[in-house]
Amino acid sequence: MAVVYVASSKGLGEWAADVGLTKHVYKIGVAENAATALTALNEGRVAGEGDWKIIAKEKVEAADEEALIGRLAHKERMVDPALYPKIKGARGIFKVKPANVENHIIVKRALAGEEDIAVKLKPADIGGYLIHNALH
Repeated sequence: MAVVYVASSKGLGEWAADVGLTKHVYKIGVAENAATALTALNEGRVAGEGDWKIIAKEKVEAADEEALIGRLAHKERMVDPALYPKIKGARGIFKVKPANVENHIIVKRALAGEEDIAVKLKPADIGGYLIHNALH
């Protein structure tokens, strides 16, 4: 059974904000389990950073990482690894607009009939949004 995960790196977020992307950049990927994914991200220094944290994960029967990245690229902007030498060819890094995540959560809560639909975003909300859009 595979795990779809979303990871964030404080160092990558700071770099992305400095170069004009946004501080909201996240890596999505597929691994056998979250622990091996985290170890691979940090030891492999993906995108030149070693401070990755898993912010959301979801177990799936089977998943193809390239297919997930392709589906998610239709909704959110993927950071092109060829344009930014810092990320060293790492695929699956996305620039996320917090407004898109807020809209997704507000609509979801309104359709569920919840009365309080105000949103204060947390990293887990952004991770859930990315996983939802990658899988559906």
